[in-house]
Amino acid sequence: MAQAERLTLEGPAGRLEALIEMPADVTDATAPVHAFGVVCHPHPLYGGNMDNKVVWALSRAFQERRAPVIRFNFRGVGQSTGSYDEARGETLDALAVIAYGRKRWPQAALWLAGFSFGGVVALRAAHQGHAALLVTVAPGVTKIDPGSVVPGCPWLIVQGDADDVVPAQVVIPWARQLAPAPTLTVIPGAGHFFHGRINELRDAVVAFLEQT
Repeated sequence: MAQAERLTLEGPAGRLEALIEMPADVTDATAPVHAFGVVCHPHPLYGGNMDNKVVWALSRAFQERRAPVIRFNFRGVGQSTGSYDEARGETLDALAVIAYGRKRWPQAALWLAGFSFGGVVALRAAHQGHAALLVTVAPGVTKIDPGSVVPGCPWLIVQGDADDVVPAQVVIPWARQLAPAPTLTVIPGAGHFFHGRINELRDAVVAFLEQT
């Protein structure tokens, strides 16, 4: 079982509620860390938080590759202070969490991920945060402007082709016209929340990590 540490981080709008999970086989707190993950949750106004099951699956995939992971609540969610800011402030929240991770593990690479709204936030933060790789699941590009798409690192998009929130028929053509093109994995029959398909989602992310 992963070792969990709940803590409060300083964010641009006040405190950020966070959870750090260490890989189950890393028992020495002083052991070198090759990478750490930061995972961004779905839309704050529609019940999104760091305990979302897709966020959990992304965290587990990173831990399987022996990386500690920081999950956190955006401003205005759970115990995090502040209020919703249409992805602008939430991107600053993500960058604050990344900065904490870099101080804690200064030699480690950043693995950045996000689901839905959090996928757009992660995409916006990837370049400034100097991510070594990026994973976005059903990125909410139909709801939030992704901005200038230049993550500057290997990038995986996982999309269900039965998604009725962020339609695959929008995300797939958008992804295919990007240069350089991200890796695109489409899971047939999967909806937005990957009900019954979480293991396939996690396996797709683990496979990408192994190849990158």
